[in-house]
Amino acid sequence: MTVAQPTIEMQRSVADARHLAELDRVWQKPRGVYGWLTTTDHKEIGLRFVCTACIFACMAGVLALLMRIQLATPKNTFLGPDAYNQIFTTHGTAMIFLFAVPVMEGMGLYLVPLMIGTRNVAFPRLLNFSYYVYLFAGLALFGGLLCNMGPDAGWFAYVPLSGPQYSPGHRVDLWSLMFTLVEFSALSSAVEFITTIFKQRAVGMSLNRMPMFVWAQLVTAFMVIFAMPAVMLCSTMLSMDRLTNIGTHFYNPSEGGDALLWQHLFWFFGHPDVYIIFIPATGFVSSIVVAFSGRKLFGYTAMVLALISTAFIGFGVWVHHMFATPLPDLGQGLFTASSLMIVIPAGLQQFCWIATLWGGRVRLELPLWWVVAFIATFVIGGLTGVMLASVSIDLQMHDTYFVVAHLHYVLIGGAVFPLFGAFYYWFPKFTGRLMNTTLGWWNLVLTFVGFHMTFWPMHLLGVGGMTRRRFTYPIGTNWAPLNIVATVGAFITGVAVLLLIINVLWSRKRGRIAGDNPWNAGTLEWATTSPPPRYNFKDPPTCQGREPVWENRADAPIIGGLDDRSRREVLCTTILDAAPDHRYCLAGESLWPLLLAFAVAGLLLAGGIFNPWYAVYGLIAVTLALFGWFWTSTLLQRHPAVHAAEHSEAAHG
Repeated sequence: MTVAQPTIEMQRSVADARHLAELDRVWQKPRGVYGWLTTTDHKEIGLRFVCTACIFACMAGVLALLMRIQLATPKNTFLGPDAYNQIFTTHGTAMIFLFAVPVMEGMGLYLVPLMIGTRNVAFPRLLNFSYYVYLFAGLALFGGLLCNMGPDAGWFAYVPLSGPQYSPGHRVDLWSLMFTLVEFSALSSAVEFITTIFKQRAVGMSLNRMPMFVWAQLVTAFMVIFAMPAVMLCSTMLSMDRLTNIGTHFYNPSEGGDALLWQHLFWFFGHPDVYIIFIPATGFVSSIVVAFSGRKLFGYTAMVLALISTAFIGFGVWVHHMFATPLPDLGQGLFTASSLMIVIPAGLQQFCWIATLWGGRVRLELPLWWVVAFIATFVIGGLTGVMLASVSIDLQMHDTYFVVAHLHYVLIGGAVFPLFGAFYYWFPKFTGRLMNTTLGWWNLVLTFVGFHMTFWPMHLLGVGGMTRRRFTYPIGTNWAPLNIVATVGAFITGVAVLLLIINVLWSRKRGRIAGDNPWNAGTLEWATTSPPPRYNFKDPPTCQGREPVWENRADAPIIGGLDDRSRREVLCTTILDAAPDHRYCLAGESLWPLLLAFAVAGLLLAGGIFNPWYAVYGLIAVTLALFGWFWTSTLLQRHPAVHAAEHSEAAHG
């Protein structure tokens, strides 16, 4: 018996090595440029979303610095009014629609399949399509700015300013069509999240065991599905009003239209969009707090209900953006109440995070300090939001720099600070290395100081009467000192972001080796190697608690049955209890998602800017691309790499 034991262990190790080799063959992507363009790996595409969004954010940040230079002194001629309007609009559009929403999607696309213990998202080709549509939208926006076709009507494009009478040319057309492309991408990602989370969770991961970040992405996905159609509708109606060949009058009061219809449709999307950005950030905070407190999240059920109620109430507050318009008093009162009520679930989350830290063994690592900076900053932004929820105060502050300050405190303090903490927390998972701590501390301190120097003075400027969307101001207003402080703070923030970029690039190759779980965290993404293999897990993991790495027993069962060498299979489970249900074969790489994205972008841009008849040719191209996509689907086909391997074995056998 003693002699046979090593033989059994050797046989097991050989079988494991063979199993891993088979998985590598089945899940590998094609080599070269074709493989890079057609990859369906959720981790690779998720990081592409993150990196592309950060590049667009840096470009928008440069535009912000140009605006701050222009506003640093009165009567400044650094930028003219037309250039300022283009820069102002492109900055806001890029930060909201090309950075804040997509970067959260990218983080979720990378992490959610790992957190729920599956090998890929449900529709890998759709994921590829969503990225390319988003990329074409960003290129169109910044390409238009370089060609003096940058949008100039504000990032919310109020009519009639954005209508054909006051905005001739194609600047607003480009903005509207870019907008539609971004919504296509967001809706595609939302479908991915909902299907993957509901049907591909690890065995035993019932709904009441899902990580809080997974809950956040699920709630956000439903918000996207309900909110995005409204803005796609209003932007399409704007394009139809502007096209002379169509000539509708949805927003033209002289022809029976209604200019306020745009505001209702836009803000029905626009305010939930704030929570589409913010809710995933709360998932980052929950993950970081749990990991560095060493205990499970306090008030798990209350936190889930807070996420859901935030999403629900978020669809009932959009009219507080319109208190300066002729609305009934009863409507103003109801929307004031809902705007005040939404702070309750946000406050509940704050208390649950503090209670988790209070009852744990806290390790003050750098990601946790980003959470501390987030809490301090977001509380200020939330308090100014409560002020603006009052009709009487809003009428005084409307369209002033007080609103600009509030917006940035909520979005940067409430989303970007947790995002930076998430970068430091999950960077070892992305690369297998830790980020440099010294550079990280400089990044944190300069970001915190620079941010508050930039946007705190704007509260005072708004109270002092400085209106937003102005490219200069008179000498006698006494606004110059505060604007100089804000400009200096903006450049300090720019230096902080530059340090983060340097840290990422340096640590990616030279950072200290992290190991598989450097933070001793409890969720399933830390149960595999860092960085993970293309198939994520050798065997589908099981879940015996909310923190499976901490709570799974050593004798936890291994789920088999996914050993078909010819196909990329994932295990599907039931929606409520995550019991084994069936096996599902994923599609492989294909060039058709890229071609379809190119056809959709061409249809919208060519048909909306040059000639509506081009849309007909675009529809033909879209139809052909869809036909090619569906015809070449590999859902039931054997993977080419396996065919080659089997032919080789037959030749030598």
